[in-house]
Amino acid sequence: MPTIVARYHEIALKRGNRARFAAALATNVRRACAGLAVVGVEDVHGRLVAELTDESDWPEARLRIERVFGIANFSLASSLARSEVERGGGVDVAPLAEAVAEAASTLRFASFRIHTRRADKRFPLPSPEVNAAVGAVVKQRSGARVDLDHAELTATIEILLDRILYSVEKIPGAGGLPVGSSGHVLALLSGGIDSPVAAVRMMRRGCRVSLVHFTGAPYLDRSSTDKARELARRLAAWGLGTQLVVVPFGEVQRAIVLRVPPAPRVLLYRRMMLRIASEIARVLGAEALVTGDMLGQVASQTLANLAVVEEAAELPLFRPLVAMDKLEVTNEAVRVGTFDVSIEPDQDCCSLFLPRHPSTRSTPQAIAAAESPLDLAALAASAVAGASVERYRFPPAERDGAPLPLSSIGGAGE
Repeated sequence: MPTIVARYHEIALKRGNRARFAAALATNVRRACAGLAVVGVEDVHGRLVAELTDESDWPEARLRIERVFGIANFSLASSLARSEVERGGGVDVAPLAEAVAEAASTLRFASFRIHTRRADKRFPLPSPEVNAAVGAVVKQRSGARVDLDHAELTATIEILLDRILYSVEKIPGAGGLPVGSSGHVLALLSGGIDSPVAAVRMMRRGCRVSLVHFTGAPYLDRSSTDKARELARRLAAWGLGTQLVVVPFGEVQRAIVLRVPPAPRVLLYRRMMLRIASEIARVLGAEALVTGDMLGQVASQTLANLAVVEEAAELPLFRPLVAMDKLEVTNEAVRVGTFDVSIEPDQDCCSLFLPRHPSTRSTPQAIAAAESPLDLAALAASAVAGASVERYRFPPAERDGAPLPLSSIGGAGE
């Protein structure tokens, strides 16, 4: 029976806390592979091991495991009983060497290396000797050269207590830490290219990410909300589920337009978003806010304006993209599968009541003066009262996307 072997990324460095992170990773792999023939996911001597009872499920299992944060790389391995190489108190690696050479014969490669890890140090042969013995047979069969630094093919051998696993392909994993191991954050999702990437980067740092989207309702159509919903579905595949809070923001913007001169309006919109998001985060049980800001990207993202906007946040505010440029973020959006949705045209709230010449360098004093005619608490409360929440699971479920009043959600969130 084929065996899936997943090797840790940063978890290996956690020492005393490694067991907790490994348990979270095992749980996430089980969730990601729900409905597939992947069984018995467990931590075995510093790697995750699972049995694949139906090999036809491998292509889908591979796609799902590639998105599980916390994995450095993984393989579909075959196994050999220890008893086949340990006989009469001695060791004969010929059966293992033949098996590895046979698996490698299905691939084309000009160079290779053998990498052996002994989880059970009682195995009589040290790893270098296993590498040499197996490598000699692979070299003879394939005619390829040994290259320890830049091999085209790496055959991996993992010696466990009761069996030996071997594989000839390593699939890169998503890296980082398991989702859920670093707490819960609320990401502001605009529908553009940047904010979905910011959400995924926080997932890679181990955060469970909920999403909040501000719409121009009742003054704009639902196109931005539809985009946000599709982005939430795609982000759920990386975060093993998420929830999307939709906030009608048009009346808040209208109140600002009626009482505030044009230049600082965008900054006031963004400050109100952070106030509202802070309250929503408390309802959901999230501990911090996340935005897709990049330094210098637009007028509201100058250093001075980022500072005055952040003052309105009542929780820690993370900006994981702040030092990236647009090309880097765009490439990342393509990689994680959100770019094609983000570039679809829509009527988002950022285009509603937009001033022709927004302020690029505001001050706390100027912003305080601009906000003085507004009942900030009442505006925030009204927006929160009109918010709804939608759940998106992974794998998807039939009732995903059904809206509920935010008031129906308890402090535990998802």
